[in-house]
Amino acid sequence: MRPVLFLICPVLLFLGASYLLPFLGIVQLSFTDPDPGLAQYGRVLTEDLPLGVIWRTLRLCVMVTAVSVSCAYVITLLWVRGSPLVRSVTELCIMIPFWISVLSRAFGWLSMLSNRGLLNTWLQDMGLIDSAIQMTRNEFAVVIGMSHYLIPFAVFPLATAMRNVDERVLTAADGMGASRLRIFWQVFLPMTASGIMGAPLLVFVFSIGFYVTPALLGGGQSVLVAELIYLWIFQIPQWGMAAAMSVVLMLAVGGILYILMRRYGEMAK
Repeated sequence: MRPVLFLICPVLLFLGASYLLPFLGIVQLSFTDPDPGLAQYGRVLTEDLPLGVIWRTLRLCVMVTAVSVSCAYVITLLWVRGSPLVRSVTELCIMIPFWISVLSRAFGWLSMLSNRGLLNTWLQDMGLIDSAIQMTRNEFAVVIGMSHYLIPFAVFPLATAMRNVDERVLTAADGMGASRLRIFWQVFLPMTASGIMGAPLLVFVFSIGFYVTPALLGGGQSVLVAELIYLWIFQIPQWGMAAAMSVVLMLAVGGILYILMRRYGEMAK
């Protein structure tokens, strides 16, 4: 036991120095800047601006999570259960996005969805629309951009769950006369429940702190928590408010993850 503790201690010290100490500094700042007390938390939880940003962030992150996991499930199904050619092409499509930075992807979607972008230009050239459709500087563009980035992260927990499905159960259901659709809905889908629970957790945690994609595609019209914290730190110096918002966000995410993990544990039993 002691050798194991000896090996773990450096990791724990590193994590404490990297994450715990800075977070404690943020907590202290939230109670002391500009004046000691709970005034910053009161403003975060009562003023319209921070409350509106928090609810918008949670709402968009739920939408992004739903879109990402739904698309990832179909992609994973092709990757795990498709023909060899389909598997190879799908795997390539999953891996390539990891080689492209989030900034490049955001600019790519900006050039695709802007008023003079590829999609609007193509629709106008085809005579399908008379004037450009506003597809950027709104929540639609933010959801599209964030989902595109997060889909590959949802694929891996889903792939793990699908690869653990017992083929004998599917064969038995087929032998008993169940249709392919019924096998999927009543047998295969429930057997991949662990991935369906794990993928949203991963995607939601990643999406809650997004900054670059909402800032570029939202154009200041769909400000999320990370962008508001940035504004309070670098443009409107309110470090206490930024720290309080960070603590509230972390507690909210922690509470949501705790509830989902409890629910996941109950389902696993």
